[in-house]
Amino acid sequence: MFEKRTGALLTQQLIDWGVDHVYGMPGDSINELIDDLRKRKDEIEFLQVRHEETGALSAAAYAKLTGKLGVTMGIAGPGAIHLLNGLYDAKADGAPVLAIVGQVHSEEIGTGAFQEINLERLFDDVSVFNQRAETQEQLPDLLDQAVKEAYANKGVSVLIVPDDLFAEKQSDKTRRTSGEFFKPEIFPGQENLNEARRLIEQAEKPLILAGQGTKSSANELIAFAETIKAPIIMSLLGKGIIPDNHPYCLGQHGQIGTKPAYHAMKETDLLILVGTQFPYRDFLPEQVKAVQIDREPAHLGKHYPITTGLAGDSRETLKALTDSITPVESRKYLSYYQEKMKDWRIAVQEEKRREEDPLHAPQVMYELEKHLKPGAVVSGDVGNVTVWLTRFLHLVNQKFLISGWLGTMGSGLPGAIAAQKAHPEKQVVGVSGDGGFSMVMHDFVTAVKYDLPIKMVVLNNSKIGMIKYEQEQMGHLNYATNLGEVDFAKFAEACGAEGYRIESYEELGTKMKQAFLSDKPVLIDVAIEDQAPLPGKIDYTSAVNYSKYIVKEFFESGTLDLPDLKKSIQRLI
Repeated sequence: MFEKRTGALLTQQLIDWGVDHVYGMPGDSINELIDDLRKRKDEIEFLQVRHEETGALSAAAYAKLTGKLGVTMGIAGPGAIHLLNGLYDAKADGAPVLAIVGQVHSEEIGTGAFQEINLERLFDDVSVFNQRAETQEQLPDLLDQAVKEAYANKGVSVLIVPDDLFAEKQSDKTRRTSGEFFKPEIFPGQENLNEARRLIEQAEKPLILAGQGTKSSANELIAFAETIKAPIIMSLLGKGIIPDNHPYCLGQHGQIGTKPAYHAMKETDLLILVGTQFPYRDFLPEQVKAVQIDREPAHLGKHYPITTGLAGDSRETLKALTDSITPVESRKYLSYYQEKMKDWRIAVQEEKRREEDPLHAPQVMYELEKHLKPGAVVSGDVGNVTVWLTRFLHLVNQKFLISGWLGTMGSGLPGAIAAQKAHPEKQVVGVSGDGGFSMVMHDFVTAVKYDLPIKMVVLNNSKIGMIKYEQEQMGHLNYATNLGEVDFAKFAEACGAEGYRIESYEELGTKMKQAFLSDKPVLIDVAIEDQAPLPGKIDYTSAVNYSKYIVKEFFESGTLDLPDLKKSIQRLI
């Protein structure tokens, strides 16, 4: 009977599952498996990152973007701990990820050996599957099950392996399970469909709130909205699924959203939730009938008290509803908010097209739009940059990546790396603030090493801008939000990439154009003026607290730091 190294068998299994690359960093408790991956590097690439957090964030981003399994690796002890942030991002946004984590040698487990930690306990909360192999014979079956659980539960599977087991030999016939995942087809019951149809036909002001669950059903979502004449609000994770300039689109909702979306939500008499678990209850209407479509039955009514739930795939469910509903010819509610949205877009365009210094983020978004190609992927970071991207960067035929539910700073660069790896033929743009980028900037070298021609835009205001504004909104004085000045363009050059520093409006167009003509990794460092990311609708409590901050700042320093009062007044009413 022919025997192979267990690591070689696992490598073949990963290839059989369609895995063509893995993110990680070599180390003593995974070096045996690393050697097996080396021997198959033409079929499955090991992307060496500079920090395991980047590897896990990249694996999560890859899974979000493609729906395929993202794979990351780390050693016992410190490497495993570094994986956690990226794995929690995958858990929060429902991305299938496999983490293969090394452990100290089998005979050392439980002895307090160097770098030994309780990995099962460490990964217990983040995972849908979390097992440590005790024998090499277990590993092929455990790997199959780990992949199936990640796909079935849209979450993180962790396979913990003492490094010595990878080197043990066993029969290549040891595998006893099937290496294939069979995706279930889910469709709502007819009674629930009939109830949903009745509610929709009775509504005078129906409103659709759609999210990432509509990624594969954009056409059906638009057809449904056109049939019932209902405006569409997209969640943050839903940005880019339908064009931002679509006549039925009211943009995003919540603190990052638009004023028309805010008021339309307050006025609706039927909320239709499609493929979203929108968590911000304060931004949803009170005591309104609601229909929810989600392929996960446990998600129905989880964050909002719905009238009826439709457990099913959004594409087939929307199609069934559209086919069964009598089309509406016109609706005043829709027409009214379409006009409001036109006014909002005009105001946004005016802000974006200002030809003045100092530079502000909306001006950068306007220039960036000129260079985005159809099919491009935009990987956004978390912070003020999230507001600038969602509100001011209009996507028409591009995909959008971000850390949604976890909202972790530092997600922009790993997302860009993963997107370029997933789609080497497409344009990939990452957009971060200086705070988020500096958390993971070491891995810009990874993009250079693997010749990934990402274009990384850093909005550099030398502050943790979102936290600064939050402190002010709470009525507090700013503390520990200044970061100091860094020339990231020089850093990019030191990494072996191209770097462009933009400090004025006059430089913006020319240098941005130069950067996007390059076929190399590029970092575009844009010095922007600090600007409060005002919500689409400002509530009175926030306004009062901001006034408290202004008074405190005046008495502390004798200076006033006022936001744009015209914009503030417009968004207060």
